[in-house]
Amino acid sequence: MPPLTFESFGLSQPILTCLANLEYSEPTPIQSQAIPAALEGRDIVGLAQTGTGKTAAFALPTIARLAENIPATKQRKIRALIISPTRELAAQIHDTIKRFTTRVPLRSTIIVGGVSYHRQKHALQHGVDILVATPGRLIDMIDQKFIDLSAVETVVLDEADQMLDIGFLPAIRSILELLPEKRQTMLFSATMPKEIRKLTTNHLTNPLEISVIPETKTADRIEQKVIAIGQKAKMESISDLLLEYEGEQIIVFTRTKHGADKVTKRLGVSNIRAAAIHGNKSHNQRERALQDFRKGKTRVLVATDIAARGIDVPGVGLVVNYDLPEVPEAYVHRIGRTARAGASGIAISLVSTEELGLLGDIQRTIGVPISAFDTNGEPVELDIPRSSGAKRSFRRGGGGGGGQRRPRGSDGNHRKGGNAGGNRSRGGAKPEGRRDGGERAEGGRGDKPFSAKPRRDGQQKRSGPPNGKRRGGPAGGAGGGNRSRGPKVA
Repeated sequence: MPPLTFESFGLSQPILTCLANLEYSEPTPIQSQAIPAALEGRDIVGLAQTGTGKTAAFALPTIARLAENIPATKQRKIRALIISPTRELAAQIHDTIKRFTTRVPLRSTIIVGGVSYHRQKHALQHGVDILVATPGRLIDMIDQKFIDLSAVETVVLDEADQMLDIGFLPAIRSILELLPEKRQTMLFSATMPKEIRKLTTNHLTNPLEISVIPETKTADRIEQKVIAIGQKAKMESISDLLLEYEGEQIIVFTRTKHGADKVTKRLGVSNIRAAAIHGNKSHNQRERALQDFRKGKTRVLVATDIAARGIDVPGVGLVVNYDLPEVPEAYVHRIGRTARAGASGIAISLVSTEELGLLGDIQRTIGVPISAFDTNGEPVELDIPRSSGAKRSFRRGGGGGGGQRRPRGSDGNHRKGGNAGGNRSRGGAKPEGRRDGGERAEGGRGDKPFSAKPRRDGQQKRSGPPNGKRRGGPAGGAGGGNRSRGPKVA
């Protein structure tokens, strides 16, 4: 059977010309399965990671169907709605749609938080065919009667699991209730938790389910290693580490906004050009930081997990996990920012004794141990605890161990959906909350340095209160404290 091509889908010549100009040669697996079904108007549930080509999988058929019946009136009504969890992802989707419609007379615009209402209202008043939006700002504009969804023919929910993590699911349900009952709905998600499965059952009609093998196994071309280091020593060593990789474009991931700013400031002192991107930055600041990084004006981008699925910059040679993520799958998304487009890359994680439980979860998820070294480059054996609340220690010699995954919720540290702003240990950094942009809340951990001195029982003394529980932090996240009543504007 000959390989599928974009021509074989029956796309119009103007769209095919756009694809040729963009050097789209042949469809990816998810595009091959989703585009023909979407062109027929079927509802679709797609299980796929970023980097699989899913944006084109829903954008191309949506554009093709709308282009078949373009209203003669200048005052257009919204006929396609694409909802994304963060500003960065929404901006990427909108940029892709603009590139696909250079020869198609369709109008599109983007509605996200952190941007002037006036400009967005002005764009809507002129009428648009395709609206790309984050849930928070979309709800605001609907409440103010600036957006009418009565003519929507197609709705796309992108990165649905991330919207669940952020707390946008109630808003999504409300938006879906406002749409015409007769419509096409496409939902794409990297994972399929039961809440998302329930959403598909209640709001999609006989959907075609497409699964592209999730990237739970990290790319072979990414060299991964762990550096065992005390939490306080991380700040002292980050500049030296990045100077070692001088000439590379580098992304550093931190767990908190405060941590991202501290790392950026420290790198500036070492004359390393760096910019931070997180929820406290305005939309324009975040866009400027990304553009400067893409153009090479800034060599280091320091980001929180909100950006892990939204940074698509070729040429990133090194990813550094200054803090390990609370959710193992986020590690895969983070290091996937390197080794793109067939290139190779390096991922280095700075791991303190408090993070060994998280490392065990990550190794279980990716299915392989990660080689570990001390700050002098000597190999160390990691004593991965069975539970995140267990006592931890490093031992000399050997490589990384696999460890056993912690049971969810058993000790108050490993939380379903991550430490989304739940209780934090005393002395930890302020967690990243649900600020303007719909970001995932990211909890901090205590700032306890690693000590090689063992206790009498041969185990490392732990920080924080007994049983691994955390106290004293703000409520508002999954699995730790009460969830806030609703997300703020995206």
